[in-house]
Amino acid sequence: MVAPMRVGVLTGGGDCPGLNAVIRAVVRKGVQEYGYEFVGFRDGWRGPLEGDTVPLDVQAVRGILPRGGTILGTSRTNPFASRDGERSGVEQIKDNLAGLGVGALIAIGGEDTLGAATKLHAEGVRVVGVPKTIDNDLGATDYTFGFDTAVNIAMEAIDRLHTTAESHHRALIVEVMGRHAGWIALHAGMAGGANVILIPEKPFEIKKVCEYVEHRFQTRYSPIVVVAEGAHAVESDLAVSEQGLDSFGHVRLGGVGQMLADEIEKRTGKEARVAVLGHIQRGGTPTASDRVLATRFGVQAIEAVHDGASGIMVALRSTDIIRVPLSEATAELKTVPQQRYAEAEVFFG
Repeated sequence: MVAPMRVGVLTGGGDCPGLNAVIRAVVRKGVQEYGYEFVGFRDGWRGPLEGDTVPLDVQAVRGILPRGGTILGTSRTNPFASRDGERSGVEQIKDNLAGLGVGALIAIGGEDTLGAATKLHAEGVRVVGVPKTIDNDLGATDYTFGFDTAVNIAMEAIDRLHTTAESHHRALIVEVMGRHAGWIALHAGMAGGANVILIPEKPFEIKKVCEYVEHRFQTRYSPIVVVAEGAHAVESDLAVSEQGLDSFGHVRLGGVGQMLADEIEKRTGKEARVAVLGHIQRGGTPTASDRVLATRFGVQAIEAVHDGASGIMVALRSTDIIRVPLSEATAELKTVPQQRYAEAEVFFG
């Protein structure tokens, strides 16, 4: 009797709502339709590097659809970072996959996780990618799951902050996630009626921001400024804090919201406060939209494995789930076009 195929599953990078929905869909379809066995790898690429696994069967995925985060855990482990010992990270992963009898790997993650998957595919590892990022900045897919939830959380926070800003006649700055792409800031700011939206794609002038703030006060309303963490001022002397590097060499950002609050107070004489949403945007139960998209991605990912595909990522184009090369998925980030930002600028001030 031929043993059933074993498929590995991992979630890498930052957590986000919808990861568990992908895992559930992969396992349910894989077990029920194809008779596959599944191995869950703990904490992103650390799992296959160290052979750290968790049982992953239908029972293990019951009840996880509405849960945020990931039952497999995650990390920003870079399998291609230099490491001690005789074996490279690639050799360790290949040896551990072979030892566990894993014939294919489903990697759920963003730019860094899928970039590593692309390199592993080139080294002969059979891998299928699923796009995950709250930033919605992967170029090969129209949307990523996690984004809709993050936007809705940020929008609700902005709605609440409007009332306290009006009560105290303050300017409130809402700092949201977005290192290189301002999609969360753009969507949450437009949906929440922000008076200014600042994104990484377009450096801002402090003087202009202050003019918007003062104009808003003149209309007897209090301004809300939404700023992505990666946004930066034209004025080079207004630096924000850099808090070290992660294992993929990315600067940990922070401080732009506080810098704006300080500058607004100094230049306008109006009281300003900052609310940094941070990981609140990543947590909690996913929206219906993210649950559905994540489930569809999971179903199509295991179908790709069953078809013998490798080196591909499932992606959303219009309303269809298609397959694209992993190399295309990570070739360039999807940033906010000027015409989209111009639509929001109509409502500034």
